Amino acid sequence: MDSVKTIRPRPEDIRREYWIIDAKDMVLGRLAAKCASILRGKHKPIYQPDMDCGDFVVVINSKDVQVTGNKVRDKLYQFHSNHPGGLKEASLGFMLQDNPNKVIMLAVKRMLPKNRLGHRLLKRLKVYETDKHPHLAQKPKPLR
Repeated sequence: MDSVKTIRPRPEDIRREYWIIDAKDMVLGRLAAKCASILRGKHKPIYQPDMDCGDFVVVINSKDVQVTGNKVRDKLYQFHSNHPGGLKEASLGFMLQDNPNKVIMLAVKRMLPKNRLGHRLLKRLKVYETDKHPHLAQKPKPLR
């Protein structure tokens, strides 16, 4: 009887690539889910849930991201300074005008694991408001 061996990728087996995603007219949640999947490495055959085998993701045109329904008006982001009375709130509409990069970063961050691995993965996400970015030398693959 043949036994099936589990393949455990070594650090030298992991090849990191750059992916570029144009956020123009994409829905925020679907964009964030795709980014989180690539950051984790779920598109690779060597994927391991407890290992960092994902790729870099460059998101351009973050100011043109779309949301559905009444989220622009109704969705609230809450931030707390851990001091009494330190709760701050901002609507999604305000955040999209003020800092659209932060909206995408927060959406992806909340889809990643809440541990050291998630923090390490989030460092590979690069978000830019326009289509100008400094990652042309890495020859990023466009994601369709």
